[in-house]
Amino acid sequence: MPDTSQRAEPQLLLTSLLGDYWYWRDEHIPSAALVRLLAEFGIGTDNARAAMRRLAAKGLLTTSRRGRTTAYGIPPRTSGVIVSRTRRMLTFGATAPDWDGQWTVVAFSVPEQEREVRTALRSRLRVLGLAALYDGLWVSPRDLAEPAIALLAELGIERGSVLRAAEVPGGPAAGGPAAAFDLEPLARQYREFVERYESLPAHLTAGRVSPAEALRTRTELRVDWRAFPERDPDLPAVMLPPGWCRAEAQRLFLEIYDRLGPLAELRFRQVLAETDPELAGLASHHDSARIAELYAELGGDQEHGDTPFERAVRARRLDDLRRGS
Repeated sequence: MPDTSQRAEPQLLLTSLLGDYWYWRDEHIPSAALVRLLAEFGIGTDNARAAMRRLAAKGLLTTSRRGRTTAYGIPPRTSGVIVSRTRRMLTFGATAPDWDGQWTVVAFSVPEQEREVRTALRSRLRVLGLAALYDGLWVSPRDLAEPAIALLAELGIERGSVLRAAEVPGGPAAGGPAAAFDLEPLARQYREFVERYESLPAHLTAGRVSPAEALRTRTELRVDWRAFPERDPDLPAVMLPPGWCRAEAQRLFLEIYDRLGPLAELRFRQVLAETDPELAGLASHHDSARIAELYAELGGDQEHGDTPFERAVRARRLDDLRRGS
């Protein structure tokens, strides 16, 4: 079994657990039950309760009280967004996108005295999926012209240009737009992901995974994988280096995620039953096939940028970028 203990923060673990086993439910789960669930991951009571309070303050959880008992639930309008993001997480990396040879190019000049605006612009461009080729020139092989124009307008950037252009052959190799993307750290992370989890299918086949291990591993697996769609610029196949093992990592993730689902759901129910047996009977897991069905029933993408969940995701990504810069 891979060692994934204590690698994810309590808030991320809790949102992953509810996203996997409780979305599309209106009922609230008592805080004591959520504390017990997080204890499965070695999270102490104080840290667990602090995570709930912070998630509620961000609008990612709703609260209710019955006597002295506080309970938490998923806000309205969030379930459809979770389906969209879960589908993207489950399908990301299966194939590389086609490419028409056109680059999105964003050029800008921000005065030195507006340093905070420049910092915000760079962070937001990274979130969009662009990378810095030079200080004031950012590029992406995807068509991001429309959101890039909207971003310049939002930040009040007056000296900026957004272009769709093709690279002229024959220029210096080190100066081409592809040089903006350093894929080696990402390639190493995909290899490490495969090495961490590649023995797990055999353990599952042999019946050597308990419900408690399944819940921990499936949640940590989800937390591990969900970072890739945010870090990976999803470049066209012609730009990927030799030995790029993203598709292998994605197939491994999907197999383990789906196969661990029933056992993990059983453990989720067992933990909830310690506090409320009736509530425990409402928990259910969703595998890739069910997510695809829900996505189709909803009519496609449900992300519109205006839910607390989406705003919190953007804030967390910007936070990660600031810490990593």
